[in-house]
Amino acid sequence: MFKKSLIAPAYLKQGDKIGIVASARAVTYDEISRAVEILQSWGLEVILGKDMFQREDQFAGSDLQRAASLQELLDDPSIKAILFARGGYGSIRTLEYLDFRTFKKNPKWLVGFSDITVFHSYVNIRLGIQTLHAPLAFNAQNDRYDKNTWDNLYAALFGTLQEYTINVNPHNMTGNAKGILTGGNLSVLYSLSGTTFDLNTDKKVLFIEDIDEYLYHIDRMMMNLMLGGKLDNLSALIVGCFTEIKDNMIPFGKTAYEIINDYGKRYKFPVCFGFPAGHEKQNLPIFLGRLIDLIISEKGCKLIFC
Repeated sequence: MFKKSLIAPAYLKQGDKIGIVASARAVTYDEISRAVEILQSWGLEVILGKDMFQREDQFAGSDLQRAASLQELLDDPSIKAILFARGGYGSIRTLEYLDFRTFKKNPKWLVGFSDITVFHSYVNIRLGIQTLHAPLAFNAQNDRYDKNTWDNLYAALFGTLQEYTINVNPHNMTGNAKGILTGGNLSVLYSLSGTTFDLNTDKKVLFIEDIDEYLYHIDRMMMNLMLGGKLDNLSALIVGCFTEIKDNMIPFGKTAYEIINDYGKRYKFPVCFGFPAGHEKQNLPIFLGRLIDLIISEKGCKLIFC
């Protein structure tokens, strides 16, 4: 029997407030100004996190500054969603300073991807609340902007996103599956292994994506999932973008998709390759913590949000 979706925050409506916060790498206003304009064009009031343009080493201020900025937005009942400004690294360094008690009583959409997988995992696993794996404010810049992605983010935030149809990929493993969608950036998920918000994949649909990793490291991370039992009772696997993947002087001998496919073949669950989410211009929003139907045929893949 499939579990129900996690708790869903309220969808947005025109006039609502949405916060933007930098929890990881340093960011400038110019790098998020296009996102501010887009959100305002949707009829939303944009609230920028306090001190979000500070810098300490590679980070957007100290750990305490970044945590305090996020905490203020988490606790403010008038803010209905939080869009993270940029990824990179650093979100996990804020967790020990954050208090989610008020957020749990009054949940709001947390929106982002990559390093933001830390918050997706924490909020999904520890609090039982859905989040949105979706572009960052940084990704709205002209050279990174994709209209279809941001149109779908609008649909997700305002409650009209229902399904995606994805082109066929030669690595796909056909079949139908149902389960709660979980996952995010593979490297971040790997780094959370053994923590109190480690990945739980039992009867779930796992989504993974990554960037700037070596092929052998992808194999290592997949081996970790396998040896850790994370693939044993999986309902299905969705493989997103694996971008700017590197190799050693002595070639590994397989692509990222071929490596993942080798592990998929060990099991009977269906696998969708080439889902357009991750570190590419097109980065379709998906609800983590929501029950989905996944239909993979010789004609392609359909993902339906239940």
